[in-house]
Amino acid sequence: MSRTPDLRPDFLWGASTSPHQIEGNNTNSDWWRAEHQSQGHLELSGDACDSYHRYPEDMRLLAEAGLNAYRFGIEWARIEPEPGEFSRAELAHYRRMIETALGLGLEPVVTLHHFTSPRWFAEEGGWTSPTAVDRFSRYVEQVCPILDGVTWVCTINEPNILSLMSGMSAALSDGGGDFNLGAGRQMPIPSTEVGEALVRAHRAAVNVLREHTSAKAGWTVAQQSLIATPGNEKLHAELRYAWEDLYHQGARGDDFLGVQSYTSQLVDENGVVPVTESPDNTLTGWAYRPDALGIALRQAWEATEGEMPLLVTENGIATPDDTRRIAYTTEALSHLHDAVAEGIDVRGYLHWSALDNFEWGHWAPTFGLIAVDRETFERTPKPSLAWLGAVARKGGALEARG
Repeated sequence: MSRTPDLRPDFLWGASTSPHQIEGNNTNSDWWRAEHQSQGHLELSGDACDSYHRYPEDMRLLAEAGLNAYRFGIEWARIEPEPGEFSRAELAHYRRMIETALGLGLEPVVTLHHFTSPRWFAEEGGWTSPTAVDRFSRYVEQVCPILDGVTWVCTINEPNILSLMSGMSAALSDGGGDFNLGAGRQMPIPSTEVGEALVRAHRAAVNVLREHTSAKAGWTVAQQSLIATPGNEKLHAELRYAWEDLYHQGARGDDFLGVQSYTSQLVDENGVVPVTESPDNTLTGWAYRPDALGIALRQAWEATEGEMPLLVTENGIATPDDTRRIAYTTEALSHLHDAVAEGIDVRGYLHWSALDNFEWGHWAPTFGLIAVDRETFERTPKPSLAWLGAVARKGGALEARG
């Protein structure tokens, strides 16, 4: 038996990537510098997956599997290597990517900023610099002419995590700590100062996109799916504001909200409860919680007052066991179907990630539907890719739960 959900006929089925994690040799970015100044605390991205050159193969594998969408990013550090100096060649490169996706029948979901910025932008003070909004707006305006035919544009990926990274970057550059927030680690709280600056930059970028393109504009939020323990509802609400609701409020008036979900955690009197060690934890140390996607969709829908379409722009699991990836995704999609049945407007599901890639300082966590040989760059589709493509071809139908 199978369960066929009531999804829109134009529902997007696809996978996501980010430029720094797959392209390789993003030498003008702040992340490239942080990797080389981390005194060994971070692994190096290097050639990454060489997708800068191999993107046609990556897209073809997704399309041939039966998917109809691909989320990828444009790298600001390539477009504007120095302040006010824009590369026509790099703009043409990303235009070719858009045209390749469209030619293969893949809806391009384009992200304009995915954690990485030009080095010079970071040196100016980053997102809290008085020039940040103007700098970002100018970059977005330069990108607009290549967005012809693009329906979905994400201005900034996971601004709440970007706020967190901004607060931790100094420690990384000094050789202390890393971004592993897995088992046993207390999560820090994202900087509201940086978050408010990102909201201003996002709103300005949306205005630019609406002036110069016909694309739907929004951004993506890393939904934490936090759950209050009894008696700790007030602290839960405060943490949800710092982690998510500041960014939900910043999305008001957008055309959509990108929902990104991996796991869920409790909130007690001390804050977010660290994940306990367990053999069920993923390679990132996160708890195995495929139900988090349903929680995330409901919380995002509630926070945006049911007035904004939701697009799942990331959901997945870091595991070497592809059977477990299929099991996780099957359950996550069943929770998505439940949310749709409740009336939540979900427009698509984009799996993280298309490729096993560089996971922000570490190569070990494998999220991909496609394995990549780091020596030869040979792509090997995993069974999960064919499985997800089959789900897409069946309109999202899943094997019924017992």
